[in-house]
Amino acid sequence: MRQTHLKRIGLIGLLALVGIGLWQGRSLDPQQLMQWIDGLGPLAWLAFIVLYAVATVAFLPGSLLTLAGGALFGPVLGTFVNLTGATLGAVLAFLAARYLGADWVRARAGARLGAILDGVEAEGWRFVAFVRLTPLFPFNLLNYALGLTRISLLPYLLATWICMLPGAIAYTWLGYVGREAAAGGEDLIRKGLLAMGLLVAVAFLPRLVKRWKEGQGPHWSIDDLHRRREEGETMTLLDVRDAKDFNGKLGHIPGSLNIPLPELAARLEELRADGHALAVVCNTDKRSAKAVQQLQRAGLDNAILVIGGVQAWKGRGWPLEQR
Repeated sequence: MRQTHLKRIGLIGLLALVGIGLWQGRSLDPQQLMQWIDGLGPLAWLAFIVLYAVATVAFLPGSLLTLAGGALFGPVLGTFVNLTGATLGAVLAFLAARYLGADWVRARAGARLGAILDGVEAEGWRFVAFVRLTPLFPFNLLNYALGLTRISLLPYLLATWICMLPGAIAYTWLGYVGREAAAGGEDLIRKGLLAMGLLVAVAFLPRLVKRWKEGQGPHWSIDDLHRRREEGETMTLLDVRDAKDFNGKLGHIPGSLNIPLPELAARLEELRADGHALAVVCNTDKRSAKAVQQLQRAGLDNAILVIGGVQAWKGRGWPLEQR
């Protein structure tokens, strides 16, 4: 009861903060902000990180802050403070959503929303990396939305920090060049062209991510595998872990065929004669990804990577076998 009361108080406080942020964000003056931060002296960079984190939680426009960070601290320190502040804010929003709303949303999610959440969770850090590299997704809202899933905090943090780096560099540099132009700095043409190049590179990231996703080849989520098995679809579930892992404490998915990855080349004809879809798993999906590539190079186009592997199956609470 007390925990529910605390959650309500926290939610009211968060909504008030977001409301203030949305209201004040319209009248935010970057010049006044920069003057105030600049007047803090040696602690300016630390204050800016805290400000950026709070602004992220409160839905203040992050692009203006990133440009201001570049103008205030230059391309190197500016990238650091911008990226650190944005990541810290993203983690705070993620944790707030998880603590205040994840259970409530899960309990009331319909079949469609539940399937979406399950699909996002199956992709895990890959989904976080994709949306961070693709600037089409609203950053502030996305932080809260991801908190409603069961994606682990550490993969979320690392994927956020790493995959926001290209955009942080580009916009920080743009803010730096803007201040140099206002001050009449030298070599502005070269710096301006570099800024444009960085922005173009960020704009092309979604296409590169799409090609990377396509390069993974056909794949199923663990939920796809479970659903297809429940529907009675004919397939061969191939587990490419070694025998020790296959029969070990974690166990294996019932009905799996165990062919360790080092033995795969010697048993290609056996799999070729099978003719069914080859759903390939391992503990997660590292060895299985290598196995799928090997099978496809050998002409077995029916090989399908199962994202998340046996660990994801276990995470859903579905049965496993040990021998």
